[in-house]
Amino acid sequence: MEGLLQVGAISSTHGVRGEVKVFPTTDDVKRYSKLKEVILGEGSMAPLLHVESVKYQKNMVIVKFKEYNSLNEVENLRGKNLYVTRENAVKLNKNEYFVADLIGLNVIDEAKNIKGTLKDVMPTGANDVYIIELEDGRELLLPAIKDCIKEVDISNGIMKVNVLDGLL
Repeated sequence: MEGLLQVGAISSTHGVRGEVKVFPTTDDVKRYSKLKEVILGEGSMAPLLHVESVKYQKNMVIVKFKEYNSLNEVENLRGKNLYVTRENAVKLNKNEYFVADLIGLNVIDEAKNIKGTLKDVMPTGANDVYIIELEDGRELLLPAIKDCIKEVDISNGIMKVNVLDGLL
């Protein structure tokens, strides 16, 4: 699963021609228009599906796969996740990271007084908030802004931070 990135979760069927409603788990919802293929579910036997058409409806994406042509064929897909390989993932700009790569990073502050592990990323609209589980069991909510996030080293698994006054 390390080479895969989740881009959505199938929430329900749509119509009778084999379309499904997908809840997107990506920042760029319009990326579905460029998607050619996705991997359905997890595991080594997860099938590769080819995207035939895409429509947008409110906060959902309606996807038709070439492999399915009827409501009966897609009914059992409810609740399954959709993934792409890293080669098919969106290109990131400098200082942008996939959430999957951030989870589990060791977090230390510049003075090396605070240590913990990044457990989750919470999108808030203005900026993301990193949920860090500290060694003493407390939880630190740290905004993902330049004043707080000083360095991210994915290859070594370390994030250096500056904890602003009042955040602890």
